[in-house]
Amino acid sequence: MTTSTLSTISTNPVPVIPPYATMLGFTRYISRTGPAKATFVGGLRKQRERRTGFNPHSQLVKALKADIAFRTGGSYLGGVVDLVKDRWKPLYESLRAGARSYLTSLGDPEQIALIQTRDALASVGPLAVKINPHFGLRFADGHREAVRLHFDEEPPNPELLTAMLHLMARHMEQILPDAEPVLVDLRRGVTHRLSPAARPGDVESWLAGEAAAFTAMWSATAA
Repeated sequence: MTTSTLSTISTNPVPVIPPYATMLGFTRYISRTGPAKATFVGGLRKQRERRTGFNPHSQLVKALKADIAFRTGGSYLGGVVDLVKDRWKPLYESLRAGARSYLTSLGDPEQIALIQTRDALASVGPLAVKINPHFGLRFADGHREAVRLHFDEEPPNPELLTAMLHLMARHMEQILPDAEPVLVDLRRGVTHRLSPAARPGDVESWLAGEAAAFTAMWSATAA
């Protein structure tokens, strides 16, 4: 090996992957305990390094949004199972009934409009977190909601709920001004809202501590 080759190696270190999480990844991390947290962060970092990831729910989200936008009462949700690959059909069948229940819970379709939201990049302590609702709603009375969907088999636990709704509320001016953040547990068709008892200052301190631990685990997995 020549001197010039050694010089090239020494001056071209391995690129550093900065700590980063989507809102879903960060809140799933928060909902874990013990060693499972470090394992989860290590998995997120590997996905980030490999630039891998697949969203199996995208067609369901499109169908739900189409039913809201075109006021079709669930017809798009009714047909979406036939559009996905066989491996995803059981997942879509398990979500469809709850999605229809949520759609019905919105009330008169003529009184609702689908509106666009924007993503926001938040700084939570030392961690960059992407805040990404699925869609926005405008009701006839002027009320607006920024909606994030929850697809997991287990209902969202209190920690995940508090973290996700707080992060959305904190960045609502970027996401959808004057809107209320909501998290919809789609399997059960249940809508969750931010508890009035939640103290923003306490939540901020808690999230900052969780983000600091996340960042330390992220760095440790690079060793």
